[in-house]
Amino acid sequence: MQINDHNIKLDANGYKVTIVASIFHRELAEQYIANTIEALQIQKVRPEDIQIVRVLGSLEIPYICKRISGFATTDMIIALGIIIRGETSHYDLVAENTYSGLMKIQLEDDNMPIGFGILTCENIQQAIERIDKNGQNKGREVANSTLLQKYIIRNQL
Repeated sequence: MQINDHNIKLDANGYKVTIVASIFHRELAEQYIANTIEALQIQKVRPEDIQIVRVLGSLEIPYICKRISGFATTDMIIALGIIIRGETSHYDLVAENTYSGLMKIQLEDDNMPIGFGILTCENIQQAIERIDKNGQNKGREVANSTLLQKYIIRNQL
Protein backbone atom coordinates (compact mmCIF):
# COMPACT_ATOMS: atom_id res chain seq x y z
CA MET A 1 0.00 0.00 0.00
CA GLN A 2 1.18 3.52 -0.82
CA ILE A 3 -0.32 6.81 0.36
CA ASN A 4 0.54 10.14 -1.24
CA ASP A 5 -1.61 13.18 -0.37
CA HIS A 6 -5.18 12.19 -1.33
CA ASN A 7 -4.03 9.37 -3.57
CA ILE A 8 -3.53 5.81 -2.44
CA LYS A 9 -2.43 2.70 -4.23
CA LEU A 10 -3.51 -0.66 -2.89
CA ASP A 11 -4.74 -3.97 -4.20
CA ALA A 12 -8.41 -4.09 -3.29
CA ASN A 13 -9.10 -7.22 -5.32
CA GLY A 14 -11.81 -9.18 -3.52
CA TYR A 15 -13.23 -6.18 -1.64
CA LYS A 16 -17.00 -5.99 -2.03
CA VAL A 17 -18.37 -2.44 -2.17
CA THR A 18 -21.92 -1.14 -2.02
CA ILE A 19 -22.55 2.38 -3.23
CA VAL A 20 -25.71 4.01 -1.89
CA ALA A 21 -26.42 7.08 -4.00
CA SER A 22 -29.10 9.72 -4.01
CA ILE A 23 -30.29 10.50 -7.52
CA PHE A 24 -32.07 13.74 -6.66
CA HIS A 25 -29.78 15.66 -9.03
CA ARG A 26 -29.78 12.82 -11.57
CA GLU A 27 -27.19 13.94 -14.13
CA LEU A 28 -24.67 15.02 -11.50
CA ALA A 29 -25.39 11.91 -9.41
CA GLU A 30 -24.68 9.55 -12.30
CA GLN A 31 -21.34 11.26 -12.98
CA TYR A 32 -20.48 11.08 -9.28
CA ILE A 33 -21.27 7.36 -9.27
CA ALA A 34 -19.21 6.78 -12.43
CA ASN A 35 -16.19 8.61 -11.00
CA THR A 36 -16.44 6.60 -7.78
CA ILE A 37 -16.63 3.30 -9.67
CA GLU A 38 -13.65 4.26 -11.83
CA ALA A 39 -11.58 5.03 -8.72
CA LEU A 40 -12.55 1.69 -7.17
CA GLN A 41 -11.53 -0.17 -10.30
CA ILE A 42 -8.16 1.62 -10.40
CA GLN A 43 -7.58 0.07 -6.96
CA LYS A 44 -8.45 -3.37 -8.44
CA VAL A 45 -12.02 -3.72 -7.16
CA ARG A 46 -13.70 -5.96 -9.72
CA PRO A 47 -16.87 -4.66 -11.44
CA GLU A 48 -18.85 -7.68 -10.20
CA ASP A 49 -17.92 -6.73 -6.62
CA ILE A 50 -19.55 -3.29 -6.88
CA GLN A 51 -23.25 -3.00 -6.10
CA ILE A 52 -25.14 0.25 -6.63
CA VAL A 53 -28.29 1.12 -4.70
CA ARG A 54 -30.03 4.29 -5.86
CA VAL A 55 -32.36 6.20 -3.55
CA LEU A 56 -34.34 9.33 -4.28
CA GLY A 57 -32.84 11.76 -1.80
CA SER A 58 -30.03 12.10 0.72
CA LEU A 59 -32.30 11.61 3.72
CA GLU A 60 -32.94 8.03 2.57
CA ILE A 61 -29.23 7.18 2.53
CA PRO A 62 -28.68 6.53 6.28
CA TYR A 63 -31.58 4.08 6.56
CA ILE A 64 -30.47 2.07 3.53
CA CYS A 65 -26.87 2.08 4.78
CA LYS A 66 -28.08 0.78 8.16
CA ARG A 67 -29.95 -2.07 6.47
CA ILE A 68 -26.98 -2.97 4.26
CA SER A 69 -24.53 -2.89 7.18
CA GLY A 70 -26.43 -5.79 8.72
CA PHE A 71 -25.53 -8.13 5.87
CA ALA A 72 -22.23 -9.89 5.26
CA THR A 73 -22.48 -9.40 1.48
CA THR A 74 -20.43 -6.22 1.43
CA ASP A 75 -17.17 -5.08 3.01
CA MET A 76 -17.85 -1.37 2.90
CA ILE A 77 -20.45 1.20 1.94
CA ILE A 78 -19.91 4.42 0.05
CA ALA A 79 -22.68 6.99 0.57
CA LEU A 80 -23.04 9.53 -2.25
CA GLY A 81 -25.38 12.49 -2.16
CA ILE A 82 -25.56 16.04 -3.47
CA ILE A 83 -27.34 18.58 -1.29
CA ILE A 84 -27.64 22.04 -2.85
CA ARG A 85 -28.80 25.04 -0.84
CA GLY A 86 -32.20 26.39 -1.81
CA GLU A 87 -34.29 29.24 -0.55
CA THR A 88 -35.47 27.58 2.67
CA SER A 89 -33.93 25.91 5.73
CA HIS A 90 -34.64 22.48 4.22
CA TYR A 91 -30.99 22.29 3.11
CA ASP A 92 -29.76 22.54 6.70
CA LEU A 93 -32.17 19.87 7.94
CA VAL A 94 -31.27 17.43 5.16
CA ALA A 95 -27.52 17.97 5.56
CA GLU A 96 -27.51 17.72 9.35
CA ASN A 97 -29.71 14.63 9.54
CA THR A 98 -27.89 12.82 6.74
CA TYR A 99 -24.52 13.54 8.34
CA SER A 100 -25.56 12.52 11.85
CA GLY A 101 -27.39 9.42 10.62
CA LEU A 102 -24.37 8.14 8.71
CA MET A 103 -21.97 8.87 11.55
CA LYS A 104 -24.17 7.06 14.06
CA ILE A 105 -24.36 3.95 11.86
CA GLN A 106 -20.63 3.90 11.27
CA LEU A 107 -19.81 4.23 14.95
CA GLU A 108 -22.29 1.50 15.92
CA ASP A 109 -20.90 -1.05 13.44
CA ASP A 110 -17.15 -1.11 13.89
CA ASN A 111 -16.58 -3.56 11.02
CA MET A 112 -18.43 -1.62 8.33
CA PRO A 113 -16.72 1.54 7.12
CA ILE A 114 -19.03 4.01 5.45
CA GLY A 115 -17.41 6.41 3.04
CA PHE A 116 -18.87 9.84 3.49
CA GLY A 117 -19.52 11.26 0.03
CA ILE A 118 -22.32 13.67 0.89
CA LEU A 119 -21.62 16.97 -0.86
CA THR A 120 -23.13 20.10 0.63
CA CYS A 121 -22.98 22.87 -1.96
CA GLU A 122 -24.13 26.45 -2.08
CA ASN A 123 -25.06 26.15 -5.75
CA ILE A 124 -24.98 23.87 -8.78
CA GLN A 125 -21.60 25.22 -9.91
CA GLN A 126 -19.96 24.12 -6.66
CA ALA A 127 -21.43 20.66 -7.14
CA ILE A 128 -20.08 20.45 -10.69
CA GLU A 129 -16.59 21.49 -9.55
CA ARG A 130 -16.58 18.87 -6.78
CA ILE A 131 -17.82 16.05 -9.00
CA ASP A 132 -15.79 16.86 -12.12
CA LYS A 133 -13.36 14.07 -12.94
CA ASN A 134 -10.74 16.66 -13.90
CA GLY A 135 -11.56 18.92 -10.97
CA GLN A 136 -11.85 18.01 -7.29
CA ASN A 137 -13.20 14.53 -8.17
CA LYS A 138 -14.78 13.80 -4.82
CA GLY A 139 -15.81 10.37 -6.14
CA ARG A 140 -12.17 9.34 -6.29
CA GLU A 141 -11.53 10.86 -2.88
CA VAL A 142 -14.36 9.02 -1.11
CA ALA A 143 -13.54 5.73 -2.86
CA ASN A 144 -9.91 5.90 -1.77
CA SER A 145 -10.80 6.97 1.76
CA THR A 146 -13.24 4.10 2.21
CA LEU A 147 -10.85 1.52 0.75
CA LEU A 148 -8.16 2.75 3.11
CA GLN A 149 -10.48 2.42 6.12
CA LYS A 150 -11.23 -1.20 5.21
CA TYR A 151 -7.56 -1.93 4.55
CA ILE A 152 -6.66 -0.62 8.01
CA ILE A 153 -9.40 -2.69 9.67
CA ARG A 154 -8.28 -5.87 7.87
CA ASN A 155 -4.53 -5.47 8.11
CA GLN A 156 -3.57 -3.20 10.97
CA LEU A 157 -6.16 -3.53 13.74
